[in-house]
Amino acid sequence: MSKLTIGIAGAGIGGLAAAIALREMGHDVVVFEQTKQFLRVGADINLTPNAVRALDGLGLGIPENVRRTAARPTHRISRTWDSGEETSRLAMGDTAERQYGAPQLTIHRADLLAALAAAFPAEQVLFGKHVSEISALEQGAAVSFGDGSRHALDLLVGADGIHSAVRSVMFGQEQPRFTGVVAYRAVVPAERLAGIPNLQAFTKWWGPTPESQIVTFPLNAGKDIFIFATTAQDSWHLESWTTQGSVQELRDSYAGFHPHARALLDACDEVLKTALYERDPLPAWSKGHMVVLGDAAHPMMPFMAQGAGMAIEDGVVLACVLRNVGDAGGIPAALRRFEELRIERASKIQLGSRGNNWLREGGNADWVYGYDAWKVAL
Repeated sequence: MSKLTIGIAGAGIGGLAAAIALREMGHDVVVFEQTKQFLRVGADINLTPNAVRALDGLGLGIPENVRRTAARPTHRISRTWDSGEETSRLAMGDTAERQYGAPQLTIHRADLLAALAAAFPAEQVLFGKHVSEISALEQGAAVSFGDGSRHALDLLVGADGIHSAVRSVMFGQEQPRFTGVVAYRAVVPAERLAGIPNLQAFTKWWGPTPESQIVTFPLNAGKDIFIFATTAQDSWHLESWTTQGSVQELRDSYAGFHPHARALLDACDEVLKTALYERDPLPAWSKGHMVVLGDAAHPMMPFMAQGAGMAIEDGVVLACVLRNVGDAGGIPAALRRFEELRIERASKIQLGSRGNNWLREGGNADWVYGYDAWKVAL
């Protein structure tokens, strides 16, 4: 079988997962990243069993590297914002590993990226590549960059986030929608939170409105606790993940929450703040010899903690449908199959994340956690 020449725009989680999987299938893969180097920015990530199992299938040291820096939550717990009542409890850890074949892991985005980058040839990641033009070819796509370089490809994969240039070329310019929700992020040493129960669990405090919540989970093998809180606020539109917020504003926004929840916020010395954006589900993800995945295809609210997981699944399934495609002429049909396998699931999770009611009172997590991207019927 001859190799396909595949270019991936975006060296994020979905882009690198796809790059590793496609290369393992025998294709010639290059990744184009607009930043000058990998940066330690972004949110801390909850990898549920479906995402961890997809990563495990990539091999190449990724399972060991991810587990070494991650924490392993014991449970997924729901609590009511004012009374503190526990409304659902799902055992994770060893129980999830027995049931789903993989545990839940919580990790900083940069640590996950480092594990993925270590499994892909460094010389095949080209930094400082700002897309300036994309054009369709008869049997491929060409992409030009601000530095004057141009690459002709059999397939161009857009893993370039919510403001995807590839998506815009395929489906036209449009802007993501501000949700009216802002998110706060902070990390606190676990030792400063003595007396608060279930620190080593993934705990979600459900607020009085769908937009209001506080989520906590362990990081760095449980030494730190990550705090992620959302609330409605139309006056803040800044999307950056590195903007400092006000700790006092954070505390004031959740003043009516249970003492355990407020104690978490009282322990915060500093906080980052960002506005949350989303798009509606797409009816198609591909056009000719171009395709999008991850946030470029289905940016979603964080309320089901599946953004990274969906991107990783996308990358694995894309590689699987292209496993035996050695001729550029077979790419469009393979991409249509990729859409058939992925759009329904990703769109359901995208809309479920917007509704923010999943597992509030318990329920079946199997349809999310039990999915195995490597065993999808092709």
